[in-house]
Amino acid sequence: MTASGTHTGPHAGNGDDLDVEEALALVRGPRADQTARTHRADPAAHPEHPHPHPHGHEGATPWPRAREIAARAARRATRRPVVSVALGDALGLVLAAPLDALSDLPSFDTSAMDGWAVAGPGPWQLRDGGVLAGHAPPEPLTDGEAVRIATGARVPTGVTAVLRSEHGRTAPQDRLHATGEVTHGQDIRPRGQECRRGDQLLPTGTLITPAVLGLAAAAGYDTVTVVPRPRAEILVLGDELLTEGLPHDGLIRDALGPMLAPWLRALGAEVIAVRRLGDDAKALRKAITSSRADLIVTTGGTAAGPVDHVHPTLDRIGAELLVDGVGVRPGHPMLLARIKADQHLVGLPGNPLAAVSGLITLAEPLLRTLAAHPAPEPYAMPLREAVQGHAHDTRLVPVVLRGERAVPLHYSGPAMLRGIATADALAVVPPGGAEQGAGMELLDLPWTTAGIGVCFT
Repeated sequence: MTASGTHTGPHAGNGDDLDVEEALALVRGPRADQTARTHRADPAAHPEHPHPHPHGHEGATPWPRAREIAARAARRATRRPVVSVALGDALGLVLAAPLDALSDLPSFDTSAMDGWAVAGPGPWQLRDGGVLAGHAPPEPLTDGEAVRIATGARVPTGVTAVLRSEHGRTAPQDRLHATGEVTHGQDIRPRGQECRRGDQLLPTGTLITPAVLGLAAAAGYDTVTVVPRPRAEILVLGDELLTEGLPHDGLIRDALGPMLAPWLRALGAEVIAVRRLGDDAKALRKAITSSRADLIVTTGGTAAGPVDHVHPTLDRIGAELLVDGVGVRPGHPMLLARIKADQHLVGLPGNPLAAVSGLITLAEPLLRTLAAHPAPEPYAMPLREAVQGHAHDTRLVPVVLRGERAVPLHYSGPAMLRGIATADALAVVPPGGAEQGAGMELLDLPWTTAGIGVCFT
């Protein structure tokens, strides 16, 4: 089961000097490398040593090890400079500099309630008019005076308390009486109650949620310094793919083109292009060597067939294969390659559910690490029914969550999307399968997790 980082820890002093590795150190926490150790602790569940792979593929990487390699590859990428973005563009990013208070918050004494600002002991003589939020500073009050005041309005000089509307009554001759005890400072938010100028509000490495955006705005920020979104480019391969209409004459609809871009965005990437290349080795080579993306994702062509051009192309351009086949079903012919020091390629199998497996196995840890996101908290649930396993490989099985049980879904073959389309998560089934009631590690799908994970823009 994967380990989780935290948002705690010391912050880097100068945000402009922070790189991804430093931000990662802050969000990973002390358990950064426990993913592999946790999986290796149970050799029966996840064999450490590569095993002969079907279809002549030797030395497939065990599934947990492949995920670890993907995360480590991102950590070793070339330093990525931090950027300053407007608050409206910062959701889901990670702070690359501490968020320090630019002023006292609140910056002046304010009323916490609608009611009356009162000076000294009551009863009080009501002054004409009232004090509203956002208006000019009010005239000072002297003892025995009161004035109507709205929530958020600046408290006049000389005020000793705010009397809530429901705790006062007015009498003839504009006299105000309290219906209960009035204490000094009651319902007044004093200047600097939340923070003083220069206080650290949030450390480097904090994930920017809607609440973080609200705090930054309240503190006077228009922009924040963040780790940038990793850029991704999708190369759709295959002469047999249609982009519209019904399948016919041996041609099939492309399911991956429409699916991958929003999925990668949900994983935090900026998708800069989706390109359809067919089965053209020259076009593939040109697309890879000219790409500006941090991550290139290809679909299909990762096996050894006559038009499977990914391996030969990577060899010709001198790419380094980090993962070449993974002990996981579906999706075993996936791969991860380092194109340049700051650029990687994930080769997905052409079958749709196998491609999803490749996204979760290789693309998700790499993108998460590039974006300095913490690993999700691991969790497990018992299976409502037994799941058949593969003799050697991990299986990723779509499930729905019903009460305290995970229910395996049908239509989970490599070419099928019917199961994953209704799934809440993927169950990580060890080699050999799992009995009814067995606790299974679950991997949430991006759109089923609460919060900023559901971010398709």
